Amino acid sequence: MGPSAPGEKAHAVCLPAAFQGHIIPMLDLAKMLHARGFHVTFVNTEYNHARLVRARGAAAVAGVPGFRFDTIPDGLPPSDNDVTQDVLSLCKSLTETCVGPFRRLLAELNDTATPMGHPPVTCIVSDNVMDFSMEAARELGLPYVQLYTSSAISYVGVRHYRLLFDRGLAPIKDVKQLTNEYLDTPVEDVLGLRNMRFKDFPSFIRSPAPDDYMLHFVLGIAERAVGASAMIVNTFGDLEEEAVAAMEALGLPKVYTIGPLPLLAPSSSISMSLWKQQEECLPWLDDKEPGSVVYANFGSITVMTNEQLVEFAWGLAKSGRHFLWIIRPDLAKGDTAVLPSEFSAETAERGLVASWCPQQQVLNHPAVGAFLTHSGWNSTLESMCGGVPVISWPFFGDQQTNCRYQCNEWGVGMEIDSDVRRDAVADLITEVMEGESGKVMKKKAQEWKEKAVTATKSGGSSHRNFDALIRDVLAPSRSG
Repeated sequence: MGPSAPGEKAHAVCLPAAFQGHIIPMLDLAKMLHARGFHVTFVNTEYNHARLVRARGAAAVAGVPGFRFDTIPDGLPPSDNDVTQDVLSLCKSLTETCVGPFRRLLAELNDTATPMGHPPVTCIVSDNVMDFSMEAARELGLPYVQLYTSSAISYVGVRHYRLLFDRGLAPIKDVKQLTNEYLDTPVEDVLGLRNMRFKDFPSFIRSPAPDDYMLHFVLGIAERAVGASAMIVNTFGDLEEEAVAAMEALGLPKVYTIGPLPLLAPSSSISMSLWKQQEECLPWLDDKEPGSVVYANFGSITVMTNEQLVEFAWGLAKSGRHFLWIIRPDLAKGDTAVLPSEFSAETAERGLVASWCPQQQVLNHPAVGAFLTHSGWNSTLESMCGGVPVISWPFFGDQQTNCRYQCNEWGVGMEIDSDVRRDAVADLITEVMEGESGKVMKKKAQEWKEKAVTATKSGGSSHRNFDALIRDVLAPSRSG
């Protein structure tokens, strides 16, 4: 079955990976397609669908005309925990079990397609992690576009894993090898990347097991992406031009930079937070001085030891600043995060600890002067859109690469050592909030914010790329 005849409505099936940080950009993209006249079916896993209903009520997944939600099982044992599932188990299960249910869902959507209801499926937009869907798209002869929800630099970093093998830098022989000295080994002459050290490559390369599942999983999906009809990256030309050119040089089909997605996506009632958001964060910020608050949030996957949590807590306390700190219930490893009672007593007047918040609104708030972050890609872009400098504590995956560029190439951040210490946290907060380098970073962050806004305005590079993607790939017969 090829694309439908002209005049029929396009129908995009959007398949995000089953993680909060992947659902948000896919939802933004789905809302953009819906606003351009596409019928959209947005496919969550059953586990995440249930979490959404618990966090936001049944209305969150009721959809709106022309935008509906559907589900497939993730293949893991049932659970009603409100936590991020284990990354390795989930990636393995999705890859091994989901192609059948996804194929059945597409058949069902096409069987029940009616002129009055929804049209037949005309294209598939899949997170690259869910690339089992490529086969299903191919069987139906449909355009198949991947959304890469991280940075172009991190994609290029993964594609160069084989280069690191060839140069004998990986696989490492033993975890003990991962000393600061080894991690700081410079890696020169890497197409599309600048000033890289071994530690700045996405962290899966650090496994001592040559057959490590995640290492080969991320390398496999990066290499198989060459089979897609096109690739979308949530970024913008000015920010990552060099890495995007390298992606195409590495054999990818046309790469469309369409970001930052939060600036392009229409505002709508459709929202996808898997945690209950605590709206009191915004009124709390309203009566604070401009640039006076440190916002701390380590994203939806990072976990730390309780000792690390305590060091961050006392670092925030010692800084003497107002702070808004997001602590998920599952932030501390194998335990509920427990803050020392003395910390809570000492900072009660100037700190607010919440379990989740509307992050983009927080970063856009004039009171926020610095962002203590794990440097996940959504957070990296949202801090740029808010013009806020960062203090980065990367945890895993692409975060190391994003952090390197924030601190070295984009000029908007400073890094905290992985062995976090309260004095270092307090000193960095002071430097970013009132030091000379803090002023430079703030100015840089504002410049990037302006470039991001320009890219997403009518006539800007990301706006033009979205038009071209629809015209050339997703709905060529319907563009007039």
